[in-house]
Amino acid sequence: MKKAVMVWGGWDGHEPKQGVDIFEPWLKSLGYDVLVTGDLETFANAELMKSMDLIIPVYTQAKITREQQTGLLEAVKDGVGIAGWHGGMGDSFRDSVDYQFMVGGQWVAHPGNIYDYEVDVVKPNDPVMEGIGTFKVHSEQYYMHVDPNVEVLATTTFGGEHTPWIDGTVMPVVWKTRYGKGRVFYSSLGHIAKEFDVAEVKKIVQRGMLWASK
Repeated sequence: MKKAVMVWGGWDGHEPKQGVDIFEPWLKSLGYDVLVTGDLETFANAELMKSMDLIIPVYTQAKITREQQTGLLEAVKDGVGIAGWHGGMGDSFRDSVDYQFMVGGQWVAHPGNIYDYEVDVVKPNDPVMEGIGTFKVHSEQYYMHVDPNVEVLATTTFGGEHTPWIDGTVMPVVWKTRYGKGRVFYSSLGHIAKEFDVAEVKKIVQRGMLWASK
């Protein structure tokens, strides 16, 4: 039986527990043993973390201790997969550049807040994106600092309505990468739980979890 840990908390505006409630039952339906916790100290338990097949952080705007960070990063480096979405993974620990290096990016802005925009698939033959074409979402359009080493699966293009100087900027939305032996998956979609009602948004995260899982 595969094992996954979901660590949730931080800023409530991203509805972390509601996000967990969407994906926990689905993982269990696939036979995963899922540990759900709101305690970041879980990351510091090196033995527990390295016993996992998949780590799912759902934690926005928090601080991580050196011991917690080491436990998390060493587990991924040794081959445990990690997958997540939006600020729950892409804006978790602003003070930890080592964590951001593992993720492959960090949120910095969402000009104009929530509005309609398009997501363009750039790797349609990748298993995560197969059968998914360009689609629209009503959400925050994340502007991120992104590691050029990540494999970008989908992008979005910024208009100049809110910040004219970034008009035409193409920004990664979905990517995968590696950190040591571990697979890393990230999607910037999913600001709140209701956004997973969009089939493409939910399917991308589900497939990303399965790809990342050890």
